[in-house]
Amino acid sequence: MALWDKLRAEFIDIIEWTDPTPDTMAYRFERYQNEIKNGAKLTVREGQMAVFINEGQIADVFVPGMYTLNTENLPVLATLKGWKYGFNSPFKAEVYFLSTRNITDQKWGTKNAVILSDDRFGMIEIRAFGTYAMKVKDGPVFIREIVGTNGDFTAESINGQLRSLIVTRFTDAVGEAKIPVEKFAGDINEISDSVHKILAPEFEQYGIEVTKFLIENISMPDEVKKEIFEYSRLNRIDLDQLAKLKTAKAIEAAASNESGTAGAGMGMGMGFAMANQMGAAMSGGQNRPSQSPAAPPPVPPPVPPSLSFYIVLNGAQNGPHDISALKNMAQSRSLTPDTLVWREGMGSWAPAKDVAELSGIFGSAPPPVPGA
Repeated sequence: MALWDKLRAEFIDIIEWTDPTPDTMAYRFERYQNEIKNGAKLTVREGQMAVFINEGQIADVFVPGMYTLNTENLPVLATLKGWKYGFNSPFKAEVYFLSTRNITDQKWGTKNAVILSDDRFGMIEIRAFGTYAMKVKDGPVFIREIVGTNGDFTAESINGQLRSLIVTRFTDAVGEAKIPVEKFAGDINEISDSVHKILAPEFEQYGIEVTKFLIENISMPDEVKKEIFEYSRLNRIDLDQLAKLKTAKAIEAAASNESGTAGAGMGMGMGFAMANQMGAAMSGGQNRPSQSPAAPPPVPPPVPPSLSFYIVLNGAQNGPHDISALKNMAQSRSLTPDTLVWREGMGSWAPAKDVAELSGIFGSAPPPVPGA
């Protein structure tokens, strides 16, 4: 250092740090032989803190503001063992400026696939990546645990260690949460919050606060994604509505067949059997959907339900009535061949005489009583 610079350092002392970089976390203020003039001006800007170190010990911490350095605002430094000058100019101390603003857009990701156990798919491999933001929360702890004697410390200097910590805690959090793998895409915010809560105390051990933690994507093998998509479609099928649709179509087909009610029963049996098989396949407890489910044991078709009809009686809808009740109504002549009737599967109301299932009930009705 030139003689003039040394002399100027003895008479003028302004201690400040204007950070031109976006990711510097700690900066050691350089002085000639670490000498600081008594009465020097210290400027700590917003988003900074200043830490004084004397003989390897952390002495004082200054928050944002402007200070004149003397025994009134350096009480700890003034009482440290080995203080030789009694604040006669100059005194020796190291000054570290720490950035307390958020350092954003820090990347993290799994270098290798993480293996998880899933109840449905078994052992699978996933990868994940995202971003996080952090800032210095406790200056003395940060200097002791991380900075040491480094005179210029950036976020990149610690990112490798922090990324390893994040990946480890991410794996633990996902494994302990027992979240089905098919719900990863919809629960990314919840997983991010869970990992953030686990990471917070870990980072605080280094004097760092994680202010934001985000998972941008969780990926998995293509074959697992394909199975998830296929089963998501099956899960949306309403088996009850499907069974009703199959039954209605079977009855309608049987009604136009010569076999009549027997054909309808067979059609309904097939419809119910198909619905039962689909229900068993979806809830049969197979852990891995990629494996073909075992064939279900043969199930006899259920007894076909008795046919029921609505009728138009005195200008209003009435019913439903089964075949036995309709026979009684035919005998009492409250039901005639021209009475309009309807059942599930018919497109519209029709005279009873035109409905195959009712064609036989009118022949058994006795003729009207003579003279009645």
